[in-house]
Amino acid sequence: MLQALVFDVDGTLADTEEAHRAAFNQAFAAAGCGWVWDLEIYGKLLEVSGGKERILHYWKQVGPELIPFYGDSVQESVDRLHALKTLAYEQAVGDGAVSLRPGVLALIEAARNAGLQLAIATTTTPANIDALLKANMGTHWHQLFAVVEDAATAPLKKPHPQVYLQAVQRLQLPATACLVFEDSLNGLQSATAAGLATVITPTDYTRNQNFRDALRVLPNLAGVTLTQLRSWHETAVAMA
Repeated sequence: MLQALVFDVDGTLADTEEAHRAAFNQAFAAAGCGWVWDLEIYGKLLEVSGGKERILHYWKQVGPELIPFYGDSVQESVDRLHALKTLAYEQAVGDGAVSLRPGVLALIEAARNAGLQLAIATTTTPANIDALLKANMGTHWHQLFAVVEDAATAPLKKPHPQVYLQAVQRLQLPATACLVFEDSLNGLQSATAAGLATVITPTDYTRNQNFRDALRVLPNLAGVTLTQLRSWHETAVAMA
């Protein structure tokens, strides 16, 4: 029986990536490092999970000597750049730059009314989650979710299954009682490695990725009902 819905955040609850890209570019401008991530560059960088990890990955490509921008070490520079980016992202989200994707709020409300548990499983930072959900769900958004797993609690990035394994453990449910919502191949691989059936709602950045292991691939969650989810989930469990 389906007992919990587990949501990724970036790309899934909201199409956040353009706001993230703009925030990275603001941070780079503030640092004076001369980097600009256009759509093509950022699309490729999304294959690397984690903002700090993307910064370091790109830095190694364009400047393999890795001369620090801040402090005495590469890590200090990465941390500072990411902190600047986070501030820019929080400001943009707080100003209303990012809305939840179609159908998200309606599905969350239906699940709560039906007594299903809700969880978040993401490897983005707690600050990013709070900025997005506070702007779109209110200051008490955390009361909607029984479990929140993020970069602070699950440091191993997707496609590693750590974040989903921990979410299921904290929900105190078997993986077969949960259904995941993701937008990317890394997320799908993370969830399926944890034994979780997964519904994919791609973004423009991820729509050409290979989602053959997904339970369903949908344009968004608009009009999706709990009856449909239960039926799809039941089929997945029966075939497992």
